[in-house]
Amino acid sequence: MSSVDKGTTGESGEANIVHVTMIAMAAAMGGFLFGYDSAVINGAVDAIQARFEVNSAVLGFTIASALLGCVLGAATAGYLADRHGRIRVMQVAGALFAISAIGSALPFSVWDLTAWRVLGGVAIGMASVIAPTYIAEVSPAAYRGRLGSLQQLAIVLGIACSQLVNYGIAQIADGSSQNMLGPVQAWQWMLGMEVLPAAIYLLLSLLIPESPRYLVRVGQVDRARTILSDVEGGGAERIERRIGEIRQALGSEVRPKLSDLRGPYLLLPIVWIGMALSAFQQLVGINVIFYYSSSLWQSVGIAETDSLLLSLFTSVVNIVGTVIAITLVDRIGRKPLLLVGSVGMTLALATASYAFGNAVVDGDEVSLPFVWAAVALTAASSFVLFFALSWGVVVWVLLGEMFPLRIRAAAMGVATATQWLANWLITVSFPSLRDWSLSGSYLIYAGFALLSLLFVWRFVKETKGKTLEEMTG
Repeated sequence: MSSVDKGTTGESGEANIVHVTMIAMAAAMGGFLFGYDSAVINGAVDAIQARFEVNSAVLGFTIASALLGCVLGAATAGYLADRHGRIRVMQVAGALFAISAIGSALPFSVWDLTAWRVLGGVAIGMASVIAPTYIAEVSPAAYRGRLGSLQQLAIVLGIACSQLVNYGIAQIADGSSQNMLGPVQAWQWMLGMEVLPAAIYLLLSLLIPESPRYLVRVGQVDRARTILSDVEGGGAERIERRIGEIRQALGSEVRPKLSDLRGPYLLLPIVWIGMALSAFQQLVGINVIFYYSSSLWQSVGIAETDSLLLSLFTSVVNIVGTVIAITLVDRIGRKPLLLVGSVGMTLALATASYAFGNAVVDGDEVSLPFVWAAVALTAASSFVLFFALSWGVVVWVLLGEMFPLRIRAAAMGVATATQWLANWLITVSFPSLRDWSLSGSYLIYAGFALLSLLFVWRFVKETKGKTLEEMTG
């Protein structure tokens, strides 16, 4: 048992909340790596294209290749977590992050760079499943929304950190990621720096306790009692009642399988809802901002250094929106935030589409008049803000809590794999869509944002304040 396992329980719930918050923050470091790895490629896009002399289709495949790994990592994380424990999966993900960072920094060709990106994607997929699952399972119901939001806060901090590192490295390299910085180009340093947070994640995974619900499943009830006492407090009678609730919710000691997700419509309705939430979170085009924003702004005439600064500004907006969501998710609930976010994203994306439609083409040069550039930046920033205060946080909170405990890990894996497939589709298609019509691309994303509003209104149920054991689907 780690030192964190043995944390002192205070007389009131407040001491327990401090304790469980520290545990959740450590687990959310996987989200930090998730965000860092997802966005670090942003500063290297044009340099990779120039270094390996590839066209837009190959470039899009290379940038999106990590998402194929994400699907694999997400699809297998649930099974591995139920077989070997949540903590062991975190440790595997941390090791894969580190290996991928080193390989991506020292590629021989675009194809082995793609392979290293896939390996890093496996780690992202694992982290994207295990962090919200673990945090939900160690969190008291009254605070679960806010603690679950730490996952998304860590993601946006990882995105911002990667943008800041990219900007700093580019500045050291005289303003361009293509310039040499020591023995390698600047963009290679950008990708390689991820090894540092990966090492921190590995260390933290050695210090936090296993999920009490996993421990009950595998028969280690004494350890589960100790951890529940630490994170939820209360006397022996209350802890025994919680153990009984977990056992009843588990239904049996048989590990969940994908076949357990079968229902009257091929899959259980709650699984379809989780998959749809995951898909809509990506189909609105949010990761176009974080993967391609530097390249996007350069495509309408913004200088490389300025485009990296704009990307960093977007990340700051993302953090602000995430903090807003954390303060509101347990107060006003999950569904109202999703509805507000969908309305805001629809309007912002439609405005951005109109602004980009006013780009001026002069031969091979493309520029955006100042007024329309300001409109585009405001609209893009508003889109990120509305996404961050709603879908960015709430989807992860819902995925961690909406499924019945008996199928939670398996359903979480399927839903998250769906998210990565949608993410891959958006990411791989954007370079070609941008070449076709930047304005048209954003209009498509606005359409998906509008559909997300109708979906939430009709199908999503509120989960605020319910214990995990009350989730019956």
